[in-house]
Amino acid sequence: MEKFKLGFIGAGFIARFQAKALQSVRDAELAGVYALKGAQELSALAKKLGVGECRVYKSVKELCKNVDAVAIFVPNYARVEIMGKIADAVKEGAELKGIICEKPLGRTVKEAMELVKIARSTGLPNAYFENQLHMKAIRAQKEQLRPVEEKMGPIALARSSEEHSGPHEGWFWDPTRQGGGVLCDMGCHSIACCWYVLTPYGKPVNYLKPIAVSAEVGLLKWGLPKWREELLKRMGVDYSKTPAEDFATGIVTFKNPKTGQIVKGQFTNSWMYDKQGLRLMMDGLGPGYAFEFNSQFSSLQVFIGDEAAEAVADAESALEKSTATRGLLIVEPNEPDLYGYVDELTDAVNSFRKGKDGFLTFEYGLEITKLCQAAYMSAEQKRVIDLTDKNTQKELENYVSLIAQGRGKEVLPII
Repeated sequence: MEKFKLGFIGAGFIARFQAKALQSVRDAELAGVYALKGAQELSALAKKLGVGECRVYKSVKELCKNVDAVAIFVPNYARVEIMGKIADAVKEGAELKGIICEKPLGRTVKEAMELVKIARSTGLPNAYFENQLHMKAIRAQKEQLRPVEEKMGPIALARSSEEHSGPHEGWFWDPTRQGGGVLCDMGCHSIACCWYVLTPYGKPVNYLKPIAVSAEVGLLKWGLPKWREELLKRMGVDYSKTPAEDFATGIVTFKNPKTGQIVKGQFTNSWMYDKQGLRLMMDGLGPGYAFEFNSQFSSLQVFIGDEAAEAVADAESALEKSTATRGLLIVEPNEPDLYGYVDELTDAVNSFRKGKDGFLTFEYGLEITKLCQAAYMSAEQKRVIDLTDKNTQKELENYVSLIAQGRGKEVLPII
């Protein structure tokens, strides 16, 4: 079988992670990249990993003409523009088989709606990349608990959290470019995971209907670590003037359209987790059964003493967002597989080969964006957002949080 040619638009952190994931995807290769910076480095990495020759192209149009599908891995603020260029390339004859977009689909509901509109105008299959719904542990618990769920009933309470010490790149810390803070960055993961875990086995991912959202956000009171201050200074980001939330928590209430059962999904996210590194925690509680997952329960640990620590070149080779080079450290041998990147790429490639959308579509990404923005609205207005109200749905279409407007100092409590 001829290899499926993927093209990456963007060459930052997530693109590098996805390149590593491609090592475990059959019959696919990274054939090309277009990026304003980092393209040559990503090309070299692809060749080193053996996942493709990854030719560097000078435009989105040229990339689209030479690959089977493109993946949008650019910063949030550039997504609509890039999607427009992909659509133009298709109109001019690029024979793409599919389009991928990394989470979040949009910084606002309006942006997400525009991306859906442009994508559908191309007539091409699409895939929204939300890796945590592809995690083997999350899929495995659904399979294992299927007969129990059929007898006792579905999970009624799901909890999902993602925490680490903060993003690497400066634009993430600028809420006017990123779309907010940790809620926009990682809340989309946790909300999606809760929705999926609560969904009865075999039902579509949007089967349960979101009916209400309540949330709170906050700002770390003891200031930024020195490494973070230096990063932001280099990036020209003045976080003291336009802060974003680095802690968010809330509850999304869902209703089963057939039985009327009300279920709850609780999400918690922070850039305040200065421990070993990235931590994902999910659990679900049903009548007489439960599951629990913690990404830091690894079968491999290492110890590095003070004298030996100078020899450690890259702490993140052991664990994403690792902040330590000594002591007892967690090692995740295959993070791209653990976090679901391998499986979401495999799904996209296999789906596009068949002319079908991926497991998650841009329309699903739009719904996640709505829930994230409803959470911002709840925290800002200090009330529960009723998603069954038509006026609220209309308000969300044009809503831009004060944090995303750069006015975070007006609404962020110090915690």
